[in-house]
Amino acid sequence: MENGGEISTTVILQIIADRPEGVTATDIRQALVPEPHIRKLQRLLKDMLDRSIITTSGKTKARKYHLAGSALRIAEQEPLSAGDDNLIPLSPKALQVRRKVTAALQKRNPVGYNSEFLERYRPNKDAYLTLEEQAKLASIGQAPGDQAAGTYARQILNRLLLDLSWNSSRLEGNTYSLLDTERLIQKGEADDTKSAMEAQMILNHKDAIEFIVETAAEIGFSSYTIRNVHAMLANNLLSDPEAPGRLRTIPVGISGSVYTPLAIPQLINEAFELILEKASEINDPFEQSFFIMVHLPYLQPFDDVNKRVSRLTANIPFIKHNFSPLSFTDVPNDIYTQGMLGVYEFNDVSLLKDVFFWGYERSAARYAVVRQSLGEPNPFRLKYRNEIKETISTIIRAIMNSKMATEQISLQAKELPGEDQTPFIEAVETELLALHDGNFARYRVSPKEFQRWKDNW
Repeated sequence: MENGGEISTTVILQIIADRPEGVTATDIRQALVPEPHIRKLQRLLKDMLDRSIITTSGKTKARKYHLAGSALRIAEQEPLSAGDDNLIPLSPKALQVRRKVTAALQKRNPVGYNSEFLERYRPNKDAYLTLEEQAKLASIGQAPGDQAAGTYARQILNRLLLDLSWNSSRLEGNTYSLLDTERLIQKGEADDTKSAMEAQMILNHKDAIEFIVETAAEIGFSSYTIRNVHAMLANNLLSDPEAPGRLRTIPVGISGSVYTPLAIPQLINEAFELILEKASEINDPFEQSFFIMVHLPYLQPFDDVNKRVSRLTANIPFIKHNFSPLSFTDVPNDIYTQGMLGVYEFNDVSLLKDVFFWGYERSAARYAVVRQSLGEPNPFRLKYRNEIKETISTIIRAIMNSKMATEQISLQAKELPGEDQTPFIEAVETELLALHDGNFARYRVSPKEFQRWKDNW
């Protein structure tokens, strides 16, 4: 029976690499554990064909899949792990970048800031995203007709504050759960088992997101906007009280990288202004967003908190034009970091672009309640539907508040395989936050039980 498990592109590449004579879709499906839905596998194979990662021979049922030359070279140089659970489909170039930035530091050549990387970029003549990619992202984001800037973001503000604050903080190593974050943002209740710095980081995100949404009609890629967003995100987090909102005057290093950013304040200021000038000239909102995600962290214009600034300000074009925002839903920390290392050390955006594209698709799907969903059933939730249902039923019947619920969910998650524990916690927390008077019956609780729980929650 099909159980619709998630599919790893790298595992498929390994299956194909192990059979030089070619392999059919049926053989690939049978080699995957658990077996995925056939339509899901077919869509992924088509995407890999479109990205020139694989090729085919034969027709219809006899069709066989082969690695394309670039992917074959990567597989030969570094065999892909069958245990790799990365869900982001990667192009051959992205796979090459990933291989290079995960090599030992001693094998990577030290590099400094390359000013030509920025200077040679010509807005609306050069682009990191192809026209086809820009069009696809626009269709996913589904901007409505004429509306005032920021209209859509205001409609989903509560959800956006939670999603973007949590995910952006998570990418920095913050250990707050989704429920922890919701309780902190909505009630101001910090988790006393975690550091004050983690709570401050999340609250700073909330302030910066509200600033961007509330001033959507006026803000843009100006020094005023970027520096004030940094000031909000860095509030009470830097040792120098004057550092928030101030361009860097000290040298910095990048942990786990051989890249050394610019150190001369005058050159930092000139490059910062050039980034904003070029970003302001870009017409396409998706190219504009990705350009900022590439060049702000590459320059490291502030003492710290640079990637956070890039993630939030990358949303400015989406909020202004009423596209779905980019909340980095489900984006893994390791591959996002590797994408940034590809920019730092090789000026190669291939891996970060695949992460950006995939992340935007996931983020847009998150807001399906407000707009038409991309929507097929989530295979993970399908796999653990009984466990999710039982956990939520227990929380409601025991009239648990959000803090008690967090402990109960963590306890239940420990009974699952290690790799499924974090996704399970996120799935249950997301379901809890979506509960209302019209959808609780599926958990087999009475209206009276639900109301008692809701009053206590």
